[in-house]
Amino acid sequence: MADWIEPGQAAPAFTLKDDSGTKVKLSDLKGNPVLVYFYPRDDTPGCTREACAFRDRYDELKKLGVQLFGVSGDTAESHQKFREKFSLPFPLLVDSDHAMSEKYGAYREKNMYGKKSMGIQRSTYLIDAQGKVAKVWKRVTVDGHDQKVIEAVHQLESE
Repeated sequence: MADWIEPGQAAPAFTLKDDSGTKVKLSDLKGNPVLVYFYPRDDTPGCTREACAFRDRYDELKKLGVQLFGVSGDTAESHQKFREKFSLPFPLLVDSDHAMSEKYGAYREKNMYGKKSMGIQRSTYLIDAQGKVAKVWKRVTVDGHDQKVIEAVHQLESE
């Protein structure tokens, strides 16, 4: 189990396919901030609220130059259905082997109702235009998270 990536560190490189089969490579995204949020599973209550909150703030993020990606271990087909059902305007990356989640420290032991299991811990990474991690939210509480992200993007812009 990898440690969490911390602010100031270089964001770990990744190349993953999105829900449409297009390869997304972090190194191709340099020049603009990138927001990557890890979530446990498509179309579950908390994950849906989080995705819809980002959907509702998408235009604002886009105007700020932010490239937004959701990441989970679900299949491309599951991601497509999730995006269509909730009109999500941003790509969802397929991390079926959890390689990216592990690199970022988001794949870890979780404890739910006394049962321990490995899975994606809800977390968000704001990566600056040079590819360094600017802000990390670990063990995210969904309600109000989108506002915290927007505030951090504004702060990044003013630096």
